[in-house]
Amino acid sequence: MPFPARIDVHQHLVPPVWAKTLAALGLDSGGWPIPHWSPESAVAMMDQQQIATGVLSVTAPGVHLGDEAQARDLARAVDEYGAEVVKDTPGRFGHFASIPLPDVDAAAAEAVHALDHLHADGVVLMSNSRGRYLGDPDFEPLWAELDRRSANVFLHPAQPPMDLLPGTPAPLADYVFDTTRSALDLVLKGVMHRYPNVRVILSHGGGFLPYAAYRFAGLTSTAVDRERSAEDILRDLKRFYFDTALTASPSALPALLAFAEPGHVLYGSDWPFAPHEAGSYYNHFLETYPHFAAGQAEAVNRNNAELLFPRLAR
Repeated sequence: MPFPARIDVHQHLVPPVWAKTLAALGLDSGGWPIPHWSPESAVAMMDQQQIATGVLSVTAPGVHLGDEAQARDLARAVDEYGAEVVKDTPGRFGHFASIPLPDVDAAAAEAVHALDHLHADGVVLMSNSRGRYLGDPDFEPLWAELDRRSANVFLHPAQPPMDLLPGTPAPLADYVFDTTRSALDLVLKGVMHRYPNVRVILSHGGGFLPYAAYRFAGLTSTAVDRERSAEDILRDLKRFYFDTALTASPSALPALLAFAEPGHVLYGSDWPFAPHEAGSYYNHFLETYPHFAAGQAEAVNRNNAELLFPRLAR
């Protein structure tokens, strides 16, 4: 095995109750079909891709589908299902809990329940919650609750509040854009500065944030908010963690590694929404990348995640 067994922080589960609810409402994931999933198929994939543990999350559109009472019930059902999967397969799975934003009171209550009682490894937030971005001032009580618990937050992209590019499902293009948009919103609204104990993991290498970070910093400090220096903006942008799902490529990986703070790049697969063949395609680039510093490949594949999820350390 060329690398230590990986910890995959971007792996999805498809709880039956969630899949049935989406089907009943005629929904999918931004024009992307909902695939079949089972713990057994996940373990089989992980064994083939040298993944020891997958930290599972529900993908877009999340659990708030328009009705607040339904969202609360669906979040609880999904989180209890994920907790059972973790309990039934020790060591192979972790779990990010789903919470029903934009209902902020219910979201905070579900986060507390999931973290304190279901022992979730963190929470997953969609990049926007029914068109509202995560720096929304109404969401402050949730961030305060997560900060008190030094929570891991996995930020997964969702379809932005605009029409799809004709013939193009959201995961192909819009998800990259919305991840970037959401991360910048968190920095410009001061969330990353006010809540230093929260660890936010951005999907897919942070969209194009590493590539454009100095653009964001320079323009903000000179044309948008002169009270904040470029260094202030960069400091908050560099607080993010990043996963490699669909991003470990010859063009994206150098930018990601050049921008991210040491220890802030984590392995991700995006399975099963990204098929097995996609995992192999990006793993090849990761495994043959010629410019890793000593120990950096092992850190990306496993060691950095062990620091965020101590219970997964072997």
